[in-house]
Amino acid sequence: MIRHSENASESWKTLPWKQFRRNLFRLQKRVFKAVQAGDKRKAMSLQKLILKSLAARFLAIRQVTQLNAGKKTAGIDGKKSLISEERFELEKSLKASSNDWKHQKLRSIPIPKKDGSTRMLKIPTMADRAWQCLAKYALEPAHEATFHSRSYGFRPGRSAHDAQKTLFDNLNSNVNGINKRVIELDIEVRPELVG
Repeated sequence: MIRHSENASESWKTLPWKQFRRNLFRLQKRVFKAVQAGDKRKAMSLQKLILKSLAARFLAIRQVTQLNAGKKTAGIDGKKSLISEERFELEKSLKASSNDWKHQKLRSIPIPKKDGSTRMLKIPTMADRAWQCLAKYALEPAHEATFHSRSYGFRPGRSAHDAQKTLFDNLNSNVNGINKRVIELDIEVRPELVG
């Protein structure tokens, strides 16, 4: 059913976004707890449930079409933005292809570097971005459950400022006596040593 533009726009605005966020968070919390408990089968089942969740689909579409900074950058299909009707159609497409999503080609844009050379930036379509966001919603809580509590790199809701605060609090002269140290490591995996 194709909605008329005004009705689709109004329908999109009146979707229960807070309830969608609560539903998604509840599922993600269950994935997190299942991974922490070591129940991989339950975690995978819950992740599949997230991929099929109406709330997760609508939130993923909203994220990539309205909230992300790159929302106005077109992929290979040439679409820079989606109107409300197209968002509802994309939700149907995500639902129909939840088990076997096929990515389209990427659009390549040359980006100049400081040294005069260029690097290629690959841009997916809006539909592919929505699918990637949906997959992220399912995968992220499982990975979060396996990280150390003091790990700050490339994690949602964590920043360098959090790491600085932890260091400041633990290196304070009133904490843990006088002998304190900071160890910085760069870990490199060498292929000849693996295996």
